[in-house]
Amino acid sequence: MTDSAHSQAPLDASPEEVEAAMAANMADEMARLQAELAELKTRNADLADQFLRAKADTENMRRRTEEEVAKARKFGIESFAESLLPVCDSLDAALAIQNASAEQLREGSEATLRQLLQALERNKVVVVAPAAGEKFDPHQHQAISVVPAEQEANTVVAVLQKGYLIFDRVLRPALVTVAAPK
Repeated sequence: MTDSAHSQAPLDASPEEVEAAMAANMADEMARLQAELAELKTRNADLADQFLRAKADTENMRRRTEEEVAKARKFGIESFAESLLPVCDSLDAALAIQNASAEQLREGSEATLRQLLQALERNKVVVVAPAAGEKFDPHQHQAISVVPAEQEANTVVAVLQKGYLIFDRVLRPALVTVAAPK
């Protein structure tokens, strides 16, 4: 017998009364457990629903992100290409002139080069052309040769080919000759 069965039945109760009290107590406990089970089933169903919604939201976000990345890859160069179109137009216009003088061709070439450099700068592409005497920087310059010179050792003597940076990352190092140690 449990303590609760004893506490509900008097000490001088008959076995039938004790059994009836125990049955009532068990019925109350069964009802409480069934109510708790129903509550837990409801809570479980709510949590399962929340989980499925969160999973669907995560999957949708992943898919949208993948689509945005694919679009960025596909069209990321669009603004760069757009900024080069005036350069193409200038070259087309220059080629359309049948009897251009050398001076006209030079002026047109210089103007077109300025347009190209502006387009590159708008897209964060910067020219690397160190001045003579500037310290050699192995991160931005590539030494083609070391030559004797009347300047400090490990400084740029001449630029053979300009380099370019894009967002502070070397796209192409400047090709330079460097002063030899004395």
